[in-house]
Amino acid sequence: MDFSCELAGGIVLRPVQMGDAGALALAFQANRSHLAPWEPVRAEEFYTVEGQRELIRRRQADLDSGAALSMVLSGDEGILGLLTLSSIVRGSFQNAHVGYWISPAVQGRGLMTAALAAAVDIAKDGLGLHRLEAGTLVHNVASQRVLEKNGFEAYGTARAYLRIAGQWQDHRMYQRIL
Repeated sequence: MDFSCELAGGIVLRPVQMGDAGALALAFQANRSHLAPWEPVRAEEFYTVEGQRELIRRRQADLDSGAALSMVLSGDEGILGLLTLSSIVRGSFQNAHVGYWISPAVQGRGLMTAALAAAVDIAKDGLGLHRLEAGTLVHNVASQRVLEKNGFEAYGTARAYLRIAGQWQDHRMYQRIL
């Protein structure tokens, strides 16, 4: 199945490809300070083309095994964001975790809201999933709005859930039944 779709203004949500390594390295370099409060501390290699090639190899292996689907938001300006359906569990659960980021240069245009809506459709119709879940830092109101606009509901707070910006931080947990 083709998991690509056009969002708006020529911006496309599509699976990550090996040819994206350079553009992803540039995107992560350009957005490094913006993403730092919201992500784990990254090794310097993460911000290099070779570091991104290695991650793409792993992402492609995850796609091949059915464990995850990583997609980029791509436009004329390069890579503008990343959205991943990860930790896909089959059997009686049919669940995946959703994670995403978008460049501050294009925030406020509804692109991530549209990307998540497309990903929900892909999860339901393309992957046959029953449920999606996501966690946001408790103070990440913008991310919570994206989830809520896409029908996700908050169901609790996970204490010390992920090590973000070098500290174990609480996350507000969301879910959507598809």
